[in-house]
Amino acid sequence: MPKLTVLPHADICPEGAVIEDAPAGESICRVLLAHDIEIEHACEMSCACTTCHVVVKQGFDSLEDASDDEEDLLDRAWGLAPTSRLSCQARLTDEDLVIEIPRYTINHAKENH
Repeated sequence: MPKLTVLPHADICPEGAVIEDAPAGESICRVLLAHDIEIEHACEMSCACTTCHVVVKQGFDSLEDASDDEEDLLDRAWGLAPTSRLSCQARLTDEDLVIEIPRYTINHAKENH
C-alpha cells in the first residue's frame, strides 16, 4: 500500500498527516475523507467543481493522466500548479505521494450563502 503524506494546511489539517494504509486504486479525496481530513468536495466527487484541488509535490508521474474534463476544470482552480489534480479523480497507485491542499478554493456554493 502506498503512503500518502499531506502537508500542513491551516484549517483542514494543521499538523499535516501521514496515511500509511492508503489503498492503491482509491481516489486521493476518498482516502483523505476516510482519515478525517475534511477536504472540500462540493460536487460529491463527480468531477464538476474544483473544491478538492490538490498539488502533488511528490509522485505526480505515478498518477494516470487527467481526463479532458478534469483538465478543463483545473484551469479554474485557485493556486493552479503544473502538478495540480482534482483529488476526486486522481487515484493512488503503488507509489507514495506527497500532496498539498491549497489555502483557498473557488466554491460558488459557499460564496452565495
